[in-house]
Order: sequence, then C-alpha cells, then structure tokens
Amino acid sequence: MAIRGTDRIIFFGDSITEQGGQPNGYVALLRDILLKRYPGINIIGAGSSGNKVPQLVERVDRDVLSHRPTVVVIYIGINDVWHFEKHGTGTPKERYDAGLRNVIARIQVAGARVVLCTPSVIGERHHGENKFDAMLDEYSGISRTIATDAGARICDLRKTFVHYLSAHNRDNNDYGILTHDSVHLNDAGNRLVAETILKTLEE
Repeated sequence: MAIRGTDRIIFFGDSITEQGGQPNGYVALLRDILLKRYPGINIIGAGSSGNKVPQLVERVDRDVLSHRPTVVVIYIGINDVWHFEKHGTGTPKERYDAGLRNVIARIQVAGARVVLCTPSVIGERHHGENKFDAMLDEYSGISRTIATDAGARICDLRKTFVHYLSAHNRDNNDYGILTHDSVHLNDAGNRLVAETILKTLEE
C-alpha cells in the first residue's frame, strides 16, 4: 500500500482509537511520523468510546465518508467480545461479520483503501490463560477472512500482541506490559500499535 503526501487517512474505532489521538497515543504518534515522511498528509481520528461493529455501521457516513478519505484504518473488535460479559451486549459472530463487510464495502465504493486491524487483547497473560483468548482468536480469524475476501489489507494486531507478550510478560501479569487495565493501551502499547500499523501502511 503506497502512501502519498496527498492521502487523508482516518482511524476508525472505539475508545482505544479515541485515546490514540491524545499525546503519545498511537494516532498522534502516526501523525507525527507520517507528516515528517509525507508532508501534506492529513490524519484524522474517528474513535468513539464503547463502539462495536454495529456502531461503526451507523456512523461510517458521518464520521468517515464525509471527510472523503483515501485510506481508512479500522481497529475494532474488543468491545464486540468484551461486552458479552461486561454488559451482555457483545456482537454475535454473524453480525460482526456482516457489519464489517458492510462498512468496508461502503468505504471502498467511496474510493478509499482499507486496512483492517484484528482485535488485540483483553488481558495480557500468556496466550490461552485469559478468559477471552479463544473468542478473540475466533473474531480475529473472521477479520482476516473478511480482509481477504474484500481485498483489504490486514494488520494483525492480535498476532503481534500475543507474540510480544509471550516474549516480554515474564511474570505473566494481567496488565502493565502493553495496557494499563488489560485492554486500553499504555505508552508501550501505543508505540507497538503505531509501529505495526505503519509497517502495514508502507509495506
């Protein structure tokens, strides 16, 4: 995916992306890096706390397509899984699949390229020891299939986080390596997400 100085890149997601626009957040880090490499590029954050795939379907026109993007990075899936326990309002697999396909198709029809990120972590213990690991793996698999079917670029944050935590979480803590609460990114997590997305954008 070749990046151009005329690109308008929108980061579309939940609270992780909303917080990513703050200082040291992954969107802010990417804005700084990309502006140095591609003067004139436009970076827009469109994260909203608590969002799941159905909310992205509802607001893609207002918060994404209205800005006429050339690239859209979608980072979603944590709440679709986590909210099964937290609020009893998680997103069933079939609705997750259909909703993501709907969002990606509408973005592509508008002429923008899509990068779809897999959901990262809910808990940082070694793989298989966190309550939602199996479900996150399943939803990440759905995202990978959708990206392949739609001709979108996949950014496999799930795989990146699992590998990183396997190497760096020696005490098998629930949080504190890449997140500050087992879900939301700390500085190290934001840097890892920024690095991984940047590699996907430029490779």
